[in-house]
Amino acid sequence: MRTSDVQKYPIAGAPFAAWDDVRFFIEVARQGSLSGAARTLGVEHSTAARRIAGLESGIGLRLFDRLATRWRLTPQGEALLPAARRIEAEALAFGRTAASATAAGATVCVSAPPMFASHFLVPQLATRFDRWHDIRLEIVGEVRFADHQRREADLALRFMRPTETGLAGRKLGELDFRVYATADWLGRPESAWRFVGYNDPLADVPHQKALAAFAGSRPFVLRSNNLGALHSACRSGLGLAMLPGFLAHGDERLVEVQGAPSSTRELWSVVHPDVRRDPRVKRIKDLIAELLAETRGN
Repeated sequence: MRTSDVQKYPIAGAPFAAWDDVRFFIEVARQGSLSGAARTLGVEHSTAARRIAGLESGIGLRLFDRLATRWRLTPQGEALLPAARRIEAEALAFGRTAASATAAGATVCVSAPPMFASHFLVPQLATRFDRWHDIRLEIVGEVRFADHQRREADLALRFMRPTETGLAGRKLGELDFRVYATADWLGRPESAWRFVGYNDPLADVPHQKALAAFAGSRPFVLRSNNLGALHSACRSGLGLAMLPGFLAHGDERLVEVQGAPSSTRELWSVVHPDVRRDPRVKRIKDLIAELLAETRGN
């Protein structure tokens, strides 16, 4: 029996909807537009439209009102969406379990903050390649949180404890932040010092708050949400900055400002329970924890 034939057969007298069509329904509902869903799913606009029309025809219900600016769920669509999301959750769980049990699972995808990924994670893991030589590693540097339900990452690294339900978190270690500047600043009166730091909404992170308290009434001449930009501004002589050791330590253009405050940030790993015990994911996670401990000990 062909897959196309299976979709025509009802189950216990009810219309049967194939998962491949249901996922189009979920994505249009999630995006609020056909074009948005098509982009997310990597298909043509016409393909998405055909899938939705086929699903509606197959189950005998109109799922969306086609408005000029968006696609809005009908009452029937609203009623079916929770069940569709349960189907999605089970389908994604099936994929995660299958990936962990087959050769496809030999790839471990790690999502991490961009500067941490490029200046700590990759260089440190490169020196320990013998510990993971049988794993195909993918490093994704991104600010947003990866969606573990949709398996955008096997392992995510975050500078905060995870709060989402259904995910497993583990504190891997801590990172030191200290105040750095170019050497010429140390020869100037402290009253003349300038600073560079985070803008909103990162102004409330612990190391930025410590830097703001240290600066007092002295000016912040540049603010950014980009750690790389702050590092570049500091080493260019624009002002003092609170930087992580993995970025500033060993930079010959920067010196630590003695007597200035220091701060730490926790690094947490986040995994979906379905891959928590995957030996490859666990090996990478344990190795990162070791690297953090070694770095703090130096």
